[in-house]
Amino acid sequence: MDKPRKSGPAIFMYAAIILMLLVSGICFFFYYSGRTTKDAVLWSGIVAFMIVYHFWVRLIVGNLSKLIPIDPNHWWFKERFFEPPLYRLLQVRRWKDKALTYNPEQFDLKTRSLEQIAHTMAKSEVDHWLNQLISLSSILFCLLWGQFWIFLATAVAAMLFDGQFILIQRCNRPKLMRILARKQRLTSRTATV
Repeated sequence: MDKPRKSGPAIFMYAAIILMLLVSGICFFFYYSGRTTKDAVLWSGIVAFMIVYHFWVRLIVGNLSKLIPIDPNHWWFKERFFEPPLYRLLQVRRWKDKALTYNPEQFDLKTRSLEQIAHTMAKSEVDHWLNQLISLSSILFCLLWGQFWIFLATAVAAMLFDGQFILIQRCNRPKLMRILARKQRLTSRTATV
């Protein structure tokens, strides 16, 4: 079976990791070797390093979460009473199609079953919840470089970034689950006839 091509967002993520790794390495080399004492060089290196950190963590979580058994029918994934009004307030349906998708082929109705897509949606949500928790770990870098508020800001920004994907999955999944339930009812009716 052919390996799927990397999506634009995946290519961007890998390119950003490589570029920011180079930038942070160069900045840290110049600052810590004493070739420059400018704080701007240090903080440019730190910003580049934090970008690498947040992207890398997301790749690791995405791969490790494959080991977690996920059931899209679990109570965690059920729609709560407050969610539909929240999605309307945030106008999720207007912007959800503009969000980047790391593996768009995982959500393709032409090549995947509804059950597979429901599982992928639940896995994606778990990934982004885990990413939000791990984003908080970036605050620990203030122990190395100080400036607690800067690292708190990067953690919050990363959590908001992941939050959009949680909203999208939670907004889309109930409709898909209703379609699946209807399909299963029809299948069981035709099987008994």
